[in-house]
Amino acid sequence: MAHSRISITLPRDVLVAADKRARDLDRSRSWVIAEAVRAYVAAAPPPARVREVEAPPYAAVQEVADVRRHHLLTDLKRSPAERLQRAEELSRLARQVRPLRGRRAQVIGFDSYEDFYEWKKARRAGA
Repeated sequence: MAHSRISITLPRDVLVAADKRARDLDRSRSWVIAEAVRAYVAAAPPPARVREVEAPPYAAVQEVADVRRHHLLTDLKRSPAERLQRAEELSRLARQVRPLRGRRAQVIGFDSYEDFYEWKKARRAGA
């Protein structure tokens, strides 16, 4: 039987108990620990099998992706001037549906957390 060497960290009281058991049985510490692992593995119930549901809960995600891709390709067929005009029209329509009140919300995107952190530091320094 081939053996493999491992390194483990045990609480002090567990190690003392293992050493005492090894002395009582006139066996090595490794034998006692190996027997404990064998007993644990034999007594453990088999792992539960995970089954996929018939339709994943995110089935609609592909539909949304397809619609967004179609919308993007349609917009890319327009000239830059047409895209700008369409964006202005949609902006006017949005303001009609929900007029701006008070402060405007601003959405800022960052490529990385580091970019966000630098922006935040610069903003605090200027505030």
